[in-house]
Amino acid sequence: MGKQKFFDTAVKPERAVLVGIITPNETEEKEREYLEELEFLVDTAGGITEKTFTQKMQRADRATFVGTGKLEEIAEYVKAEEIDIVVFDDELSPSQLRNIERELQVKILDRSNLILDIFASRAQTSQARTQVELAQLQYLLPRLTRMWTHLERQKGGIGMRGPGESQIETDRRIIQDKIALLKERLKIIDRQNETQRKNRGQLVRVALVGYTNVGKSTIMNMLSKSDVFAENKLFATLDTTVRKVVIENLPFLLSDTVGFIRKLPHHLVECFKSTLDEVREADILIHVVDVSHPTFEDQITTVNETLKDLGAVDKEVITVFNKIDAYRPEPDMETGETLSLDEFRNSWMGKHNSPAIFISAINKENIDEFRNLLYTKVKAIHQERYPYDALLYPDIEGEN
Repeated sequence: MGKQKFFDTAVKPERAVLVGIITPNETEEKEREYLEELEFLVDTAGGITEKTFTQKMQRADRATFVGTGKLEEIAEYVKAEEIDIVVFDDELSPSQLRNIERELQVKILDRSNLILDIFASRAQTSQARTQVELAQLQYLLPRLTRMWTHLERQKGGIGMRGPGESQIETDRRIIQDKIALLKERLKIIDRQNETQRKNRGQLVRVALVGYTNVGKSTIMNMLSKSDVFAENKLFATLDTTVRKVVIENLPFLLSDTVGFIRKLPHHLVECFKSTLDEVREADILIHVVDVSHPTFEDQITTVNETLKDLGAVDKEVITVFNKIDAYRPEPDMETGETLSLDEFRNSWMGKHNSPAIFISAINKENIDEFRNLLYTKVKAIHQERYPYDALLYPDIEGEN
């Protein structure tokens, strides 16, 4: 009976509704993909998606994002189904947030706030926690006014003028001071990390990059025989992890980094640029792609654009198409024909992402081929940079 009582009193996951708009620049299919990803984000945060709403518009409504008619429709559903939270697929302005909350009378999150919440729950190291807190405060600062809407009910008069605004200004100064403090703290952490990277500078450095949830941490564990946390959730890895790896007789450093995602909040990108120094300073990038994902080509584009923003586009890149065990042939949009995995290997995508390798990190398929390719790339850089090491590693010349 005691156990039954425990389960009955457990906290239930929040029930969510998702909202997105379809503009002339986006198709319904594209918006559906965005909302499916948003649903995955809600699941990662511990919620359950009950329904999605979309609205075709030229652009987002400045006051209510989706327009008053659609907002009333959402409000009726939220009230009837006792929904806990409504999540919007784009970042909401402070005025949009205030108007929507007034109409729906439930907790409102936008995509940026949801991602920040997930990052906050996943941050483990002091650096990651500091970066997330900084991003949260930068997101909160222009939205302070909505936190004092209860003061709007107070009437003016002697002794009653401006208490809300006074409190908002006080909070704004506190937050600005905190932001300045966190930025200074990050500068100190960055200097410490730079010293650590210099100490590791003798070895060739390889960084795993890719969209979130493509299997980077699983590959990290496989190559380094370490125990990096990995699960089928978005942003399972938040803190950069560096491990020493030895293939045959050749050591190098392998780092696992935070996954990229579409519509990543600007504040988060800025705050995590220091974490992604491992990407900028790597000699080789392993771009991991989930070949089983229906929109993996869009994910490749997102990663390449992020790498460009980070100034890391001129690196040696090995493209690893992971999860071939889960690959299911999709009809070609132009011809309608389906491509088998072998046909895909020889397709434009396989050829133009060379050197490319197709593996299953979970099932250990084609891992030796992957190791040999990585070994060859690392060896070439090592020999060019440290030719004298041929005396220390006499077998390098004859390997593979």
